[in-house]
Amino acid sequence: MTKNTVIVCSEEILGGTPVFKGTRVPVKTLIEYLKGGDSLGDFLEDFPTVSKGQALQVLDLAKDALLSDSDETPA
Repeated sequence: MTKNTVIVCSEEILGGTPVFKGTRVPVKTLIEYLKGGDSLGDFLEDFPTVSKGQALQVLDLAKDALLSDSDETPA
């Protein structure tokens, strides 16, 4: 899974803000919803152009990015 299969950055869409592919929904909106205590279901209900699969892929990308260095054993 690569970022460009689910996230698009284009100056023509919200000035280059990363959005879910095929939508104008910023990826950061998902993070803000979850940070604010809303559920994934709440986000999907409010942004029906984003599929559950897309949202889960973005969360997997974020997890992979954050944990990629954690494979190293602490000293």
